[in-house]
Amino acid sequence: MSDSPPTRPRDVCRELLAALEASEGRRQRRKRDTTPDAIGLAIKRGLLEQAVAADPAPDEFEAWLQRQCLAAGPGEGGVRAMALSIFEEWRLAQDAESFRDWLARGAPSDDAPGGRADRERTGAPESSSSD
Repeated sequence: MSDSPPTRPRDVCRELLAALEASEGRRQRRKRDTTPDAIGLAIKRGLLEQAVAADPAPDEFEAWLQRQCLAAGPGEGGVRAMALSIFEEWRLAQDAESFRDWLARGAPSDDAPGGRADRERTGAPESSSSD
């Protein structure tokens, strides 16, 4: 684990929101019904946006996520799953410098709109900028 102070959840969540674009790109290209994927991504996006707005302290982030689950009521299974995913990604950003760097670069992905997979599907040329 890094010796530096923990990154604020708000900052990691803001970067995770950018990473959701690649997930949406993958979802749209699947040949099966992706309604459950869209629901999960919408729940995750909502939690990430709430975390950015609430700006919980690093030592309170897990409890903040738990309160979001409890607030969702009896049907909180999807919220709980996405909250756990977000918490694990936040922890990974604390421990894995390469993951944190990837997020800081805007989470570049071939699956994001304008990425390699999108260009191959549409026949668009590659951009001259480097990722």
